[in-house]
Amino acid sequence: MKTMRAFIIGIFTVCCGSTATKAQDVYLSIPENNIFNRSEFTSLPTRVMNTNRTNWDYNFFGFAPTAPTFNSTSGPTFTHSSSSSSLPSSVLLWQLESMGGQLPSTGYFGYLPGFQSFSTSAVKWFEPSVSTLGGGFNRGNINFTFKIPAAQFAANIFRAGNYSMDISQNYNDFTPRNFKTILVIPSSIRWLTTSLTKYIEISSLNNYRTTGTQVFSLENTEIAHTIDFNFWAKASANIQFTSSKGVPGTRNIASIKLGSNGSALTTKALSANFQNFSPANLSVVAGNRNSFTPELYVSADDFKNNFFEAGTYTFELNFNAISIDNSINSLQNTAVQLKVLPRSEITIPSSGRNVNFNFNTAAQYTNGQSQMIPNQIILSNNESFELYVKSDENYFKKGGLQTDINSNILQIGIDGSSVNAPLSKTPQKILFNGTPALDRELNVRYTIPSAGAQSLVGKENTTYSINVYYSFTAI
Repeated sequence: MKTMRAFIIGIFTVCCGSTATKAQDVYLSIPENNIFNRSEFTSLPTRVMNTNRTNWDYNFFGFAPTAPTFNSTSGPTFTHSSSSSSLPSSVLLWQLESMGGQLPSTGYFGYLPGFQSFSTSAVKWFEPSVSTLGGGFNRGNINFTFKIPAAQFAANIFRAGNYSMDISQNYNDFTPRNFKTILVIPSSIRWLTTSLTKYIEISSLNNYRTTGTQVFSLENTEIAHTIDFNFWAKASANIQFTSSKGVPGTRNIASIKLGSNGSALTTKALSANFQNFSPANLSVVAGNRNSFTPELYVSADDFKNNFFEAGTYTFELNFNAISIDNSINSLQNTAVQLKVLPRSEITIPSSGRNVNFNFNTAAQYTNGQSQMIPNQIILSNNESFELYVKSDENYFKKGGLQTDINSNILQIGIDGSSVNAPLSKTPQKILFNGTPALDRELNVRYTIPSAGAQSLVGKENTTYSINVYYSFTAI
């Protein structure tokens, strides 16, 4: 039994010894926040090697120390595990943090180098004292601190996966002699833009007179990512409309197209189902950010037919950045509000600004007269409306002086309507329940009926005038 116990203890000791000498690769997990925010990464103290000795190697009777070094045996770059992507060795900086819990002695001209990067040539990671009298180090873990400067995140492509470099060191009693330094990059997509609303205001009727497509920028979109992705989008099934008078309605979302300023997105009509708007995969680029400006497009006809009426048009855009293998996605919603302000215009062409009645015959005094002035009023109003007419005085004037000829002998109406309103200083309604219209041309009917004409008998043979005004009232 004693012999068996000794044999088992011997086997156990050998197994423990082989575990201590097993090569250990150095894994550095780089947080996505550092990559996307381009902020410096600094690791916690990280074990790279282990030692059971306490002194440096010296070549001549305790003098001429051998400095510990690292060198890359796989080349000057970190290579990606599953693509041709690589990172220069200068991306990663390192410095000795401790040996056995504290820094080695720097007495008698020993010193600790600053942060440096791996190279295919030997790089000293500590300069020992010039003689054994300067002191050594503690047994235990040999820890290093690693850094990636902020500028490296802005200048390089950090693609999801592992980047590795094979490293060799020159001390036989430091284990392991060879190891890999591996940068672990997470798979991630993140929206950096934070605008959740887009407000568009239309304050001029001229927007509806243009023959070109209306373009509305959704401002710069910036997406940070470590994997290639496609840009998907959909919208509400309908555009919700509330008129300036509070009346609800809907519009077809397909009248609006989504694209971009540039070639980042394909232009397509929006729908209630997600569509891929990327003409090609959006690849990871230096700095790990893709920027473009989405735009909304509405044709001139659709804009005039669907978005002319005063009020508020609202819908929600749903964007989704989806990795090409569909394993990761990042959503962003934007509420779009298009507000059309109430606007109206009345234009009377110069050719129609004077209406003349000449009374030269008995029949004209007996029967009265009527004139239809074609296209005298060009009317635009983006609300339901009523059209009114009035005069500036209740009597005609002669040479700027008021006469006793009442303004109500003149009646005014619109072609197609039976209403003939006697003219007075009080506005009279001549068009009822008008619907929103752009540049609608109206023929205006002016009438002096027989009774009014007969009241002119015996009046001085001269010119009498009065000013006529047209106005809107929204309903």
